[in-house]
Amino acid sequence: MPRSTRGARSAGHDEIVAILGSEILSGSRPPGSRIPTAEELQERFGASRVLMREVTKTLVAKGLVAAKSRVGTHVLSPEYWNWFDPDVLAWRVRLGLDRQLFVHLGQLRRAVEPAAAAAAAEHRTADDIAAMRAALAGMERAGSDRRQFSAADLQFHIAVAAASGNPLFRSFTAVVETALGAYLSLSTPVDAAIMGESVRQHTRIADAIEEQDAGRAADRMREVIDVGLGRVVELG
Repeated sequence: MPRSTRGARSAGHDEIVAILGSEILSGSRPPGSRIPTAEELQERFGASRVLMREVTKTLVAKGLVAAKSRVGTHVLSPEYWNWFDPDVLAWRVRLGLDRQLFVHLGQLRRAVEPAAAAAAAEHRTADDIAAMRAALAGMERAGSDRRQFSAADLQFHIAVAAASGNPLFRSFTAVVETALGAYLSLSTPVDAAIMGESVRQHTRIADAIEEQDAGRAADRMREVIDVGLGRVVELG
């Protein structure tokens, strides 16, 4: 049983939600298990019963638990979890690199990002192209710095989504930004020659978008995603 924090600093709403959410995502609170009552959580965290009820409501909103009168609050199965919730993704990433999750993310990217690239080819502005070129320059400057390279890589994909003119494409990238950043870091090669080829592959996406060739932009984006997904699978 978790140790009581009575007499210690009271935890705040976001902190408690993060602790309980991480426990659920890690499997230490498996699907079907009961979440402690507000009184029991109050004992653990030193927070008020009102606050603990708000914590439960937040977990319900994130699809992690279900609360029913006279039954209590129970952990739901992963298929009910709101994976597009930035907190849920951030907790999952902090718990460790779950390669299965990243494979799923790669499959989702393959369904969404080529369409975003095609739309970007139709709607891009000079500022959009400049943002893509700036991200490419950042990838080149990164050299062998994997973290810096993946950060610039992420900025490139954000720039493409923004250029699409479709706020839903941009929202998709924004929502999964935390997991996408970790995914790109995991799929980023450490070999300088392969990193250089990755820059060239991304440059071909930018070129197609600038030339307003929607079909080619989608194809080049799909190729980049497939290469990254292949690296993740190999690492698994």
